[in-house]
Amino acid sequence: MEIRGKVGVVTGAGAGIGRAIAEALAVEGAAVVVADLDPDEGRRAAEELGGRFVRTDVLGDDDLRGLIAVAEGLEILVNNAGGAPEPYYPEAPVEHWSRTLDLNLRSAMVATQLALEAMTAGGAIVNVSSIAGYGLSPHGSPEYAVAKAGLMRLTGAISSLAHTRGIRVSCICPDWVDTPAVRRSLASMTEEERAEVPELVSADEIAGLALDLIRDETSAGRVVVRPAGGETFAMPRDP
Repeated sequence: MEIRGKVGVVTGAGAGIGRAIAEALAVEGAAVVVADLDPDEGRRAAEELGGRFVRTDVLGDDDLRGLIAVAEGLEILVNNAGGAPEPYYPEAPVEHWSRTLDLNLRSAMVATQLALEAMTAGGAIVNVSSIAGYGLSPHGSPEYAVAKAGLMRLTGAISSLAHTRGIRVSCICPDWVDTPAVRRSLASMTEEERAEVPELVSADEIAGLALDLIRDETSAGRVVVRPAGGETFAMPRDP
C-alpha cells in the first residue's frame, strides 16, 4: 500500500506507541485521525501532526461508531489503545478485570468490525499486542496477557479477509517499550524490580514495524514479535 494520501485511524494515539505510529503515518503523508480518551494529549498530538482529533473511549461502542464515521475514506486502522490498571486477576473484582479484557481485546474487535463496513478493498488493519500475550510464562496481570494473546489469535483467525474482502489484518507484539506509561511504572518499582526489566524498545521502532505491515501487501495474518534484546521475528503460521 502507498501510504501517502490515505486516511488512517490510530486509537490511543495521544502518547506512547500510538503517538509514534500516528506521527510515522503523518510523515508518510497520511491523513491521520488521532483517537484518544485524553483530550489534552489527543488534541496536542493532532495539532502537531496536522491531523484530526476525535475524543474516543474505546470501551464505548457508540464512541467507536462515531470515530469510524468521521474517518471518511478510511483505509488504515491501528488498534493500539490498551492498558492494565491495578488490581489484577484473581484478586481484582470481576467487573474490574473484565474491563481490562474489553479494553485490550473487545474494543479492537468492535473497531475492526466497524472498519470492515467502511473500508474498501486494499485496506489494512494493524493490531498492537504485547509480549505479555506471547508464550506460557506467568504474568502479573493475567487478564492483560490473555487479552493480548487473544489479539494475536484474532489476527490469524480473520486473515482470510485478505481474500474475501481485500483487507489485510496483521499484528505487532512488542516487549517493554519506552513510553511515558512505562516510565511511570518503572519509577514506582523497587531497584530489584527495575533490574529485571529488559532494555526498552523504542516506540519509533514499533511505529516502523507498523508501517512495514501496512505497506506489505503480503502481510495478512502476520504477527511480528519484537523481543527485548533479541531480533524481530514473525510467528510461524499454521501449515
